[in-house]
Amino acid sequence: MRMRRLAWALVAAVIGTTCAARADDYPSHPIRVIVPFAAGGAADAVARIVGKYIGDALGQPVVVEDRGGAGGIIGAEIVKNAEPDGYTLLLGQSGPISINPGIYTKLSYDPEKDFAPISMTTAYPYILVVNPSLGVKTVAELVALAKSKPGQLNYGTAGVGVSNHLVTELFDDKAGIKMTHVPYRGTSLAVADLLAGHVEVVFADPVSALSQVRAGKLIALAVTSKERSPVAPDVPTIAESGYPGFDAIAWHGFMAPAGTPRPVIDRLNAEILKALKDPPSAKLIEQQAMQIVGNSPQEFAGFIRQDIELWKDVAKQAKVEIK
Repeated sequence: MRMRRLAWALVAAVIGTTCAARADDYPSHPIRVIVPFAAGGAADAVARIVGKYIGDALGQPVVVEDRGGAGGIIGAEIVKNAEPDGYTLLLGQSGPISINPGIYTKLSYDPEKDFAPISMTTAYPYILVVNPSLGVKTVAELVALAKSKPGQLNYGTAGVGVSNHLVTELFDDKAGIKMTHVPYRGTSLAVADLLAGHVEVVFADPVSALSQVRAGKLIALAVTSKERSPVAPDVPTIAESGYPGFDAIAWHGFMAPAGTPRPVIDRLNAEILKALKDPPSAKLIEQQAMQIVGNSPQEFAGFIRQDIELWKDVAKQAKVEIK
């Protein structure tokens, strides 16, 4: 028994020494960041802006790979199955990390068990926009109209089970109304049909909606965050429009495979926080109409836990399920 304990102690010492050596040597070759969506979107932009800063700071290239498909599942699986050494990272987002667990009956990964949070980078609220022809200028007016025409108002989203689908279902539930879902293959397509008058309501991301709002082609009724957004400070929140406690945001953040050495996580966290405070990087991010966050691995993990529970409840209430 004593010899067995000694043997295990030696094994643990060797593993600890190996991990420490890897952390001290990190990074010794290029790092890749998997973005689980198509190129050109907000997630891709965040990965490239922050990745460039990290690469310059650590002296190794950061290569961004866009691996979209299946609601972010394909990209998430790649990182889940990667070696936990800090050389394959995920640019996580609310969809594949917070929402998928509540809508997929069989999900090939567990966001809390299979990934190690590093830092949230950015967040943004959705903006509730309508066509001026609808004749409403406030949330209260929209709710009154929807109640007078149950199921007759159509809302567009980027697809079944995506963030702005569930945000709209959350709003319907809180407001006691029922609108009809019209899914598209992207929010920009939903906004295009909103402009054309084919749907009446869209909860759009700021990049897709703000230019049209500023041009007077759409009316912004509210934002979904707890507080007003810096990118649209004149637009009230849903919470202050009569629904206290309403708070739903989309977010991005870096994650690694579970089991990645803590010194590597900590070093990446430190560089990400520096990138978010770097004036040129911050300016590029803000041009994407996103708010800079930055937090510790523990804070990020706590946020993810709460966000998963929020969207599980919404999906259950709305009966949104993908098999």
